Parts: sequence; C-alpha cells; structure tokens
Amino acid sequence: MAGADGDDSLYPIAVLIDELRNEDVQLRLNSIKKLSTIALALGVERTRTELLPFLTDTIYDEDEVLLALAEQLGNFTMLVGGPDPLESLATVEETVVRDKAVESLRKISQEHSPVDLEVHFEPLVKRLASGDWFTSRTSACGLFSVCYPRVSSTVKAEIRQHFRTLCSDDTPMVRRAAASKLGEFAKVLELDYVKSDIISLFTALASDEQDSVRLLAVEACVSIAQLLPQEDLESLVMPTLRQAAEDKSWRVRYMVADKFSELQKAVGPEITKNDLVPAFQNLLKDCEAEVRAAAANKVKEFCENLPEDSRENIIMTHILPCVKELVSDTNQHVKSALASVIMGLSTILGKDNTVEHLLPLFLAQLKDECPEVRLNIISNLDCVNEVIGIRQLSQSLLPAIVELAEDAKWRVRLAIIEYMPLLAGQLGVEFFDEKLNSLCMAWLVDHVYAIREAATCNLMKLVEKFGADWAQNTIVPKVLGMSNDPNYLHRMTTLFCINSLSEACGQDITTKQMLPVVLKMSSDPVANVRFNVAKSLQKIGPVLDSSALQTEVKPVLEKLATDQDMDVKYFAQEAISVLALA
Repeated sequence: MAGADGDDSLYPIAVLIDELRNEDVQLRLNSIKKLSTIALALGVERTRTELLPFLTDTIYDEDEVLLALAEQLGNFTMLVGGPDPLESLATVEETVVRDKAVESLRKISQEHSPVDLEVHFEPLVKRLASGDWFTSRTSACGLFSVCYPRVSSTVKAEIRQHFRTLCSDDTPMVRRAAASKLGEFAKVLELDYVKSDIISLFTALASDEQDSVRLLAVEACVSIAQLLPQEDLESLVMPTLRQAAEDKSWRVRYMVADKFSELQKAVGPEITKNDLVPAFQNLLKDCEAEVRAAAANKVKEFCENLPEDSRENIIMTHILPCVKELVSDTNQHVKSALASVIMGLSTILGKDNTVEHLLPLFLAQLKDECPEVRLNIISNLDCVNEVIGIRQLSQSLLPAIVELAEDAKWRVRLAIIEYMPLLAGQLGVEFFDEKLNSLCMAWLVDHVYAIREAATCNLMKLVEKFGADWAQNTIVPKVLGMSNDPNYLHRMTTLFCINSLSEACGQDITTKQMLPVVLKMSSDPVANVRFNVAKSLQKIGPVLDSSALQTEVKPVLEKLATDQDMDVKYFAQEAISVLALA
C-alpha cells in the first residue's frame, strides 16, 4: 500500500504515457480521446509543463491518432491557453491531420484576446508561413483571416505581406492553398487593400501555370465581386472572369460553370446581360461533356436570376437554342443534368411558350434511351402541370408514357412501372383512374415474370398513396377476378398481389374479400398454385383475427399438409408451425 500513498496526481499521466506507447493503435486512440479529462485532473500548470511537452515529443504516430489529437487539442484552450503541439501537427504530411490542426487553431484563436493574439498566435502563423516545408506554409494560409481583424495595423501589414509571398510561392500546393483562402481573406480586409492587394493577387493566381490553382481563383472571384462596388467590377474583376470562362483547361471552365449562379448574383444584372449571357452560351456549347453538364445544371437558376424586364427575351433568343441542342447531346450525363432542371423553365416562360417550345423537348427526353433522363422528366412533371394544366399535359406527354409502358423491350416497361407511383402522386387519383389504371392491371398479366412482380409491388405503393377505400373499389375486385384465369401463372399473380396488399388494405378487406378467394384456390389442379396458397396463408395470417385463423385457415392448411405433392405438403406444414396452428 505504501506506493499508493505517493503522488496520486501522477497516476493519470503515467497511465496515459503507457497507453500512448502501446503498440495497439486503438489503445493509443482511446487515450488521446481522454486527454481533456487528464488535463483537467492535472490542472493548468502541470498540463502546460508536463503533458504538452510530452505530446509535442510523441508526434510521430499513425495518421488516425494524430487526427484525433489535432481535434482534442482544439478544446484545450480553456485548460491550458496555448496551441503548442498544434503547430507541429499543422506541418505533418497527411493533409487530413493538417486540416484538423488548422481547424483547431482557428477555434483557439477565437479564445485569445487581441494582445495574446499578437504575442502568441501571430508569431506562430509567421513561423508556419516561413517554414521550410510546404506543409507548414499551406497550413498558414488558413490562419491569416482569423487573426487579421483583431491585430494592430503594423501586424496587419506584416500579415498582408506574408499572404502576398505565399501567393507567389514556388510550390503549387502552397499557391493552391493561398488561392482557396483568397476569398475568405478578402472578406476581412479593408476595401482599399482589397483593391490594391487582393485584385493583383487574384489576377496573378487566375493566370497561374497550374490549372488546379486557376480553378480555385474562380471560387475567390465570387467573394471578391461581392465586396467591390458595382463601378469597379468591370475594370477589376471582369477581365479575369472572361479569361477563366475561356480557359484552355476544362477544369477551370467547369469551375466557372459550377459557380455561375453565384457569380451572376455577385456581378449584378447589367454585367450579366452584357457579359455572362454570351459566356453561359459558350459553356453550354463547350467541347467537354463535364463542362456542358455543369452548365446545364445551372440553366434554371441562371434564367431565374436574369433581370425581369429582359428575362423572356434573353431566354428565347440566347438560352433556348443552346438547350435544344443539349436535348440530343451525345453524353448521357449532360442530358440527365438538363432533364433535372429543364421543367423549371416552364414556370419562368409561361403557358404559351411552354406549349410551343418546351413540350417538344420534354417529349424528346421522355423517349430518351437513358433511364435517368426519363426519370428526371417524370419526377418533375408537377411544375409543368402547374403552368399548362393536367388536360394539356395528358394530351401531350401521356401518350409518350403509355407508349413506353407498352414497349416491346421489357426493361423499358419495367422502368416505367417503377415511375408509376411517382406519376400517380403528381397527377392525382381521378386522373390516374381514368388514364393509367388499366395499364397497371395489364402489367399483372405480362408474359415476363419480372414485370408481373414489379406490377405487384407497384400496386402496393399505389394503395399506400391512395388509401384502402380506393383499393377496395378499384384494385381488389380486378385482382380477385384473375383467380379464375385459365392461365395458372395469372392465378398465381392473384396470390402475389394478395400477399402485397393485405397489410396495406387492413384486416377487414383481407378477411372479407381476399381470404375466401385464397381458400377457394387451395383446390386448384396445379400444384404450384396450391403451395403458393399455403405461402399466402402464412403471409396474410398475421393480418387476420384468431377466429378466422382457427375456423377457416387451419382446416385448409391441414388438408394441404396431406397433399400428394411434396412441395405443397412442405409449405403447408411450415405455415401451420409459423402461425402456431398445430
């Protein structure tokens, strides 16, 4: 016991040191996650003098452990007030660890007073910014913006100088990090410095030899354009943006297309009309499919944000001709991206233009060989419905849907079945009954099993959408009528439908309408039908009440259990044991 009377407070750190040196990575990870508890137990002074130096020395570990350490140290300020080991973590090779260390340092900087920032934090940023390894310099890029607003003007000038240096660093990775933080840094700078410093850096990065740097400058363009007054945009930002939209690298053009809506909002309506409309046309006609797809994705947003007085004219004369070409693009990703937004144009262009110009495009896309294009059109029908009304829609688009539903290729039919619940939800129950119900019933007797199976599943989804009363009046009588079909495969489809519908329809309909049909089919001449009766009774048993199970189901299953066919016997006995009727 004598040993235990020594310094108890040393015990946690001794255990931690043991665990951190353990060969098992999981143990090391667990001990890192307990760091804040240990720091609390040790107190501020000992954490700073013993724990932090120890952690700083152990930073040669698996990336996973370092990541956990970087995260934990972000919560340490309250406990120790210093970012020591994080500086080392911000220089390691693994990007994820560096990013987490920078995130923790940013968090810690918020806890510092302006004086502490200048005394402790700003020197750390400077050390990272002038480090020998590119890893420390990339980490520094993410720290300028958090300390800049709260330091004195002399230190601010030094920070700007460091950032300028990193923007022209020899290593592309550092320039990339600087470009990615340019917009963020611009937001905390005074407007005069944005004009004098940031614009020149922005122009230089946007003309960098590496496309990975140039594309990040496009992202910064949005932030910079938001900061500048309208009159300066044309001279300071637009030349660089025009250059990026026609960059020789498709990645840069892709980035312009991807950020187009934000750029459009940032530069305002006049520049949009004069500059961005032609640029957008070029992106929609780009030679690279990825760029066309990114631009196609923005068609609706771009058109929505156009100035109202000239919106319709710009769309009809400049955008729509490009859209028409994209409908028959050779690349399916481009067509799919367009199909996901094109329906939204109907609300912008109004009824007459939609009927005359957009409907033919929707029809072409509905017949596209790519299933994603068809799905994107069908899943957005509701916004066209709002503009042109259900009647017009049914005259134009429904024939195309019906044509697909009866296509000779069974995979096409299958695709349309999968869209049917979606379509039903958008068109409403009356319209569905009038136009599409007969299609759904026809699929139940299709000669391909996959279609019959999908049609059964489709009925269940429709009942969930429209309710049990609709099922009782519309679906159940037709399904039960198939039990007398001369084709045994269709009789089996009745059983499959009952299996699916029993739960959705509830006890009453199942007991009164479905159960008698299943019981009658137990004397079917085809063994496959009989053993499916046993399987159906097992499936619908839980929905039925106990008296129906005992008086009606049990005798039938007992009869089937003595059937001459082995399979019928097997499934009947299984049903008896599952339903506990023995």
